[in-house]
Amino acid sequence: MDTTKDVERFDARFDADIPRIDVRRRVLLRAPGLMALGSLAAVSLGQSMPAWAQAQSGSVKDDINILNVALGLEYQAIAAYQVGAESGLLQKPVLDTAVKFQGHHKAHAQVLAGTVSKMGGTPVMAKKTAEYNFPVSQLKTQADVLRFAAGLEKGATSAYLGVIPNFYTRDLTKAAASILGDEAMHWAILLSVLGEDPVPVAFVG
Repeated sequence: MDTTKDVERFDARFDADIPRIDVRRRVLLRAPGLMALGSLAAVSLGQSMPAWAQAQSGSVKDDINILNVALGLEYQAIAAYQVGAESGLLQKPVLDTAVKFQGHHKAHAQVLAGTVSKMGGTPVMAKKTAEYNFPVSQLKTQADVLRFAAGLEKGATSAYLGVIPNFYTRDLTKAAASILGDEAMHWAILLSVLGEDPVPVAFVG
C-alpha cells in the first residue's frame, strides 16, 4: 500500500501550523511540588501503549492496531486540553496556546483515523471525557493544568518513539515521526512556560 501521497499532504498541513509563541507574552510559572501531576499523565499515556504495540509489526493488520492505539492517545490528549480550556484557570495567552495544541491533536487524530480506514481497518472511537479518569480535582491553578499537559505530551512523545521503528508499512514512519516532533515541541513549550528547562536532556526516551 502506497501511503506516500497521504504522508506528503499531512507534512504540508503540519508544517503550516507549527506552534509559535511570543516570548514576551509567556507567563513564567514555577511550580515546585507539582511533579506528581506530570508523572501521572506520562504514566497514563505510557500504560495506554501496550507491549505488543512496541514490538515489530509483521503485517498491515498489526500496523492498523498500532495506529488505533495512537489514535486513542490523540483522543485522550484532545479531551485533556478540553478539560484545561474549560477549567477557567488559564490566562488568555496560555489558553490560546492550549487550544492551538488541541487543534494539532485533532489534526493528528484525523490523519490517523483516515489512514486506518484507507488501510481497511475501523478507527477506534473517542471515549467520554470522564472515562479517562483525569485528576481534575488536583487541577487548582494554571500551573497544575500546564504540569498535567506537559506530562501528557512527554508520554505521547515516548509512545510514538517506541512504535516508529516497528511499522510493517514503512511509509507510516515518516508521518509518525512528524507527529512525534509536534508532541516534543508541545512538551518543550509547556516546560518553558512553567519556567523550567525546555530541553532537559540530549535524548528523548
